[in-house]
Amino acid sequence: MDYTLLNIGFGSSVVAERVITIVSPNSAPMKRLKDEAKEEKRLVDATHGRRTRSMIIMDSNHVVLSAIQAETISQRFDTLKDVEKT
Repeated sequence: MDYTLLNIGFGSSVVAERVITIVSPNSAPMKRLKDEAKEEKRLVDATHGRRTRSMIIMDSNHVVLSAIQAETISQRFDTLKDVEKT
């Protein structure tokens, strides 16, 4: 089974087919979601010590933090989907 990897910055990737949503971490509900994921050990920090600029919610209920802007990751995701169609 082949998986398509989505680059989320600094050498980190997630399986594109398992991504549910890519969001900005700035709102209070997203901060709560991050805190809950951390408490429940579902948080994956892929920021490499940098500021969190996006949160990726996976179908496994894991929350992945990235230092890349949500818009940039979304564009990469769209590009992957376009490539798969061809």
